Amino acid sequence: MDPAHMIRDEASLRSLFHATHELAVQKMLGALDTHAQDFISRSPFLCLGTQDGKGRADVSPRGDHVGFVRILDAHTLAIPDRPGNNRLDSLSNIIANPAVGLLFIIPGYDDTLRVNGQATLVTEPELLESMSVNGRAPRLAIVVRVSETFLHCAKAFRRSHLWDPAHRQDRAEMPSLVKMILDQTTGAPDDAEEMRKLDEGLEADYSKSLY
Repeated sequence: MDPAHMIRDEASLRSLFHATHELAVQKMLGALDTHAQDFISRSPFLCLGTQDGKGRADVSPRGDHVGFVRILDAHTLAIPDRPGNNRLDSLSNIIANPAVGLLFIIPGYDDTLRVNGQATLVTEPELLESMSVNGRAPRLAIVVRVSETFLHCAKAFRRSHLWDPAHRQDRAEMPSLVKMILDQTTGAPDDAEEMRKLDEGLEADYSKSLY
């Protein structure tokens, strides 16, 4: 990439765009109002953005039943940490750098909710027990002290046709998750039956370890 075409300061960036609409500036709130709280209570899915101590960024999906994120007050929310692959990328990042960004998504909604704040990992028994599913409490919760929140318009979802059934892609057009990871690491088996058993093993794990 030619350095002459790289944008390196905000003035150069701003020169490419119209001025920000006043409402787009004013819509940022410092706490969760009734609309933000209602949106969160309806959301079964969010994306969690974190950075490590060296500024290396990461985004992780978090999903559960509708309303799984607990609103503790207008400035605080709690996200249960359900079982995963134990890489602990997001959790390790939060210890190194507590700044987080959340994007709440509701199936069928084209608009989203963005929340920024400072996160803490907590093991408070009463809170964790209140987040139990099928008798299993999470090992910890991510408690976020909200500093900014605002609704985000529908343009990205409209352009992508994300919820439109006519634009859904057939998952069978790509290899299975197990096959792709094995291709990227140790190598996938050539035998189709062996590969099928590995795929079935992952599905069996999903059925047992969601909580």
